[in-house]
Amino acid sequence: MIVLKNILVATDFGDAAEVALTYGRELARNFGATLHVVHVVDDLASRMVGYPDYGPNLVRLQSEVVAAARTRLEALLSEEDRRVLHAKAVLFESQSPARTILEYAREEHIDAVVIGTHGRGKIAQLFMGSVAEKVCRYAPCPVLTVRHPEHEFVLPDALQIVTHA
Repeated sequence: MIVLKNILVATDFGDAAEVALTYGRELARNFGATLHVVHVVDDLASRMVGYPDYGPNLVRLQSEVVAAARTRLEALLSEEDRRVLHAKAVLFESQSPARTILEYAREEHIDAVVIGTHGRGKIAQLFMGSVAEKVCRYAPCPVLTVRHPEHEFVLPDALQIVTHA
């Protein structure tokens, strides 16, 4: 028997992440699990070490970026998500999104991760890396990766009734 108590959906607010959230919601609903929606904001200040003239501006910019991300993240979760799925919106600041997601998964005893992937080519992945690929490689639990657009198995309730009739 598969038991999922905590499901993590990592989001960058893109189309693939939107699909991942749909899958994560359905998994959480079907298993009675808690939904954790995680976004990692890039830590701009740590990237600008050695540029002290930009310090005050970066602090302000970082706080604006964090505030905007928090607003978007909170908007992803409905009242039903919070009530039925006990959904949590979790925001981090880090230079390493994959490492941050993995640490959170370990600390919170996540049973499954759902993450969108952009399906970059081999060369782009070689130079830029992929958060989804790193999460898949090092996750302490199963990982479901989804692409957009792709074959989807989550159907709206009305469509399920018509399809199965």
